[in-house]
Amino acid sequence: MSAFSFSFSGDDIEDTLVTDVSPESVLRSHAAETGTLQRAIPTSSAFPIAGQPLLQPQTHDLQTMLRALPSKIVYSTLIIKLDDGTKISIPRRELWDVRVQLMAEEDDEGLGNLGKDDVKTGVYEGGFKSWECSVDVVKVLHGRKEDVGFSGKVLELGCGTALPSLAVLQWLLEDPNSTGALNLGLADYNPTVLQLVTLPNILLSWAQVTRNDSWEAEGELDLDEEVIKEFLASLESHHVRLSFFSGAWSPEFVGLVKEDMSSLESRLTIVGAETIYSPAALKSFAETLMSLLGSMPDDERTSLVAAKKVYFGVGGSMEDFCEMVRLQGATVGQIREESDGVRRAVVEVKMPSN
Repeated sequence: MSAFSFSFSGDDIEDTLVTDVSPESVLRSHAAETGTLQRAIPTSSAFPIAGQPLLQPQTHDLQTMLRALPSKIVYSTLIIKLDDGTKISIPRRELWDVRVQLMAEEDDEGLGNLGKDDVKTGVYEGGFKSWECSVDVVKVLHGRKEDVGFSGKVLELGCGTALPSLAVLQWLLEDPNSTGALNLGLADYNPTVLQLVTLPNILLSWAQVTRNDSWEAEGELDLDEEVIKEFLASLESHHVRLSFFSGAWSPEFVGLVKEDMSSLESRLTIVGAETIYSPAALKSFAETLMSLLGSMPDDERTSLVAAKKVYFGVGGSMEDFCEMVRLQGATVGQIREESDGVRRAVVEVKMPSN
């Protein structure tokens, strides 16, 4: 098993990319961190790992996931500064609240994934923490909000805390003129990440929008039966459908996504942030992305992939990813580059029109 620690740089994300809501929040170590580029122990990365079975792809029913939620979730808010000078506030479940739940459930495996290793290849893929490239994707999506809107399908691969998806959902819920349906797909290797972080964060974004007058930047959200009913009714009235997928990227994973998200042909946007940290992960992600872009029935299919230019000591790079998908017939264009601190980029990958 390959284990990586990316030596989180909380100062980078809090001071330059985002602003937390209080000095106390900045001082706490509970808020989700952002990875940098150092590997803790030298090891040969492999994805998949020889001799170790990977998690099999599966879908997850929203109603079942809602029933498994705790009675309340504790949150703080991340404020992302957008390119036009505006901001978006994204509430996220506190990691210490996740730890409390795992301790109460005596889930030693889950607690282990919240330890010092940011990635355990083939076991845990870093989904409990927010990574800085996901903030870059939020900024790109905001720049396109007025032009394309967010009806259709959005699929976030390796979603974790799901910052891009949360932003899309908030913008749709805030738009009184929105009439199109949204199928929001969220995929993470670990089903526990979807249950403990992704879904709670979706509920928090929904609550922030619908309870704007009484919402506080940090606190607790009670999840009683009435709140869940309101949440489901709001999704239905806004024509929002949520799809959840877990397991390894593979042909079987692609088949599940196609089966679940192909009911209506529309515009498909696939999002991936920090998914190419090693050569093996890069290859697996590129193959899955190209398979989805090439086989989904939608008339318009595009993807936004954000990553650091180079993952020093780990082996992945944006250049290698772009070369790999170009060899598979894709067109690639860089649409954003960040040079402050660690160099990062966002590229758009498309299949050429037939």
